[in-house]
Amino acid sequence: MKAYFGRRYTLSASHRLHSEELSAEENRAAYGKCNNPHGHGHNYIVEVLAGGQVGPETGMVIDLVALDEVMRTRVLVRFDHTNLNLDPLFENRVPTTENLCKAVFGLLKTALPVAKLDYVRVEETENNFFQCWDADDEDMSPIERRNS
Repeated sequence: MKAYFGRRYTLSASHRLHSEELSAEENRAAYGKCNNPHGHGHNYIVEVLAGGQVGPETGMVIDLVALDEVMRTRVLVRFDHTNLNLDPLFENRVPTTENLCKAVFGLLKTALPVAKLDYVRVEETENNFFQCWDADDEDMSPIERRNS
């Protein structure tokens, strides 16, 4: 039987939503106030869900300390209190929260000890969140996969 462990982390970062492919008018229309030349920031909540077998020796899906260390070194140190526009991962893409979610998933996917990364969810505001799961299962949400 597969079990899941979820953990939440917080990070603060700024960004400006702006595409070099669009005119100034198109950028304002697409991104509104988020296209402000000075940027703006968010206190993001990043939720990680890992799944796997419960270890017979430990009784855990994943070692919490190991997960925290991977998250700290791969994501928090990189993005916390930064301007996302300046990170190489966003050199050729707009640092939307959708793209941040995809980036976090990519940074964690192969780094987790033992368990498999099931999904990453990033809350931008109390009303907006974005979720990514494994591209191998791209056509199914984590809930659909669990029920199949």
